[in-house]
Amino acid sequence: METLEVIRKRCSLKEQISPREIEPEILYTVLDAARYAASSRNHQPWRFVVVQGQPAVQALVDAAVTGTNAVIRDAPVVIAVCARPQDDSISNGREYYLFDTGMAVANLLLAATDFGLVTHPMAGFDEEALKRHLRIPDDVRVLMITPLAYPASESYDEAARDRLNQRSRKAFEEVVFFNRWGETQPEMDALCA
Repeated sequence: METLEVIRKRCSLKEQISPREIEPEILYTVLDAARYAASSRNHQPWRFVVVQGQPAVQALVDAAVTGTNAVIRDAPVVIAVCARPQDDSISNGREYYLFDTGMAVANLLLAATDFGLVTHPMAGFDEEALKRHLRIPDDVRVLMITPLAYPASESYDEAARDRLNQRSRKAFEEVVFFNRWGETQPEMDALCA
């Protein structure tokens, strides 16, 4: 896929998980894409705990995943995205470790989509229970988890079709301003119409 196509096709699909194993080279490539994210002062604060195999994933879900997110128990891989606040780059009181880790997650999600894999970033877990279960140090935050799986449908496109048809985004002019807050550009207004 082309980059812009991958960006437009990526969506969260926790209901579309196949237990089919992910090839090690694909898993490595997806994680390596995350590693190449930009970060403030190159601090690279992200860390990934990869939980793989049905028994390990089911134990993780039983220990720490809440509510409807428990559907990820069939995933062959769950990735816990972590960061240590002490690895932060702070500029004018702005903490960057969360932003930097978010960029790494974006790379991970887009690389997974490029391989036709299902992801679903989620916060529905008990952080302390998850940290205990995965033996994550006290000074590390678990920011999100995501399953990584092949889709239960024939293809990623088929799996994502309904979700993408239902997806909504705020209007361009609602989120993009030129020169000053709230100002749009007439030529952009025409393009977005």
